[in-house]
Amino acid sequence: MLDLSLIRAVILDMDGVIWRGQEPIGDLPAIFNQINRRGWRFVLATNNATRTIDQYVQRISGYGVQLESWQVVNSAIAAADYLKELYPSGGPLYIIGMDGVHSALGEAGFYPADKNVLAVIASMNWNLTYEQLRRATLLIRAGAPLIATNSDRTFPTPEGLAPGAGAILAALVAASDTEPVVVGKPSPAMYHIALHRLQLDPGQVLVIGDRAETDIAGAQAIGCRTALVLSGVTTAEQAQAWQPPPDLIAADLASLVFQ
Repeated sequence: MLDLSLIRAVILDMDGVIWRGQEPIGDLPAIFNQINRRGWRFVLATNNATRTIDQYVQRISGYGVQLESWQVVNSAIAAADYLKELYPSGGPLYIIGMDGVHSALGEAGFYPADKNVLAVIASMNWNLTYEQLRRATLLIRAGAPLIATNSDRTFPTPEGLAPGAGAILAALVAASDTEPVVVGKPSPAMYHIALHRLQLDPGQVLVIGDRAETDIAGAQAIGCRTALVLSGVTTAEQAQAWQPPPDLIAADLASLVFQ
């Protein structure tokens, strides 16, 4: 059993942990007050790249929880960091994505284009069209690398599991016969960013997520402690079967922080 008194900070996923669709999961002000009472610092880290960091700060503020922009990391930030290492001067990209991706890449010196691009970026887009898939496929087949913010096949909504960025990515992989570079979880890139901001070692940090193959696998790979909650996409049977097992399995975030 994990001794929670040894934990100094938590890294929390959002979809399926803090909210489901537009609905908060539990009494978020009370939950985050308890996190503060425990003396835990926290960073939110999500594969969801649809929103900008400011939009995420505003969204959680609407649920009665105040935080600063440094406390939010998403896969768009990880993608921008990855591309900046490859192309320090920035440049043109073909981008399938929404505000979060365009904002993060723009701040890193990249801009959207539909020819002569450095790479194709695949992310969630609520307004995806066949023409976007067609153009991206042609660019990839012409030699542009395929970079994905994440490969989550689904995401939780109040109505059930809906197609995620991984569903879009699967179409591009099938059409282009090209394997992508995925910068979101289970890649540890976001966790490294969060740990740097927290100024803590992995063993002092508890990662809380709802998806074993991304949230938990990525955290285990770099030595963080892990807690899998059942409020998102993972069933109790799937949680019990995951190897290596997470340090904790909890019904939801509230039951974890108030134990």
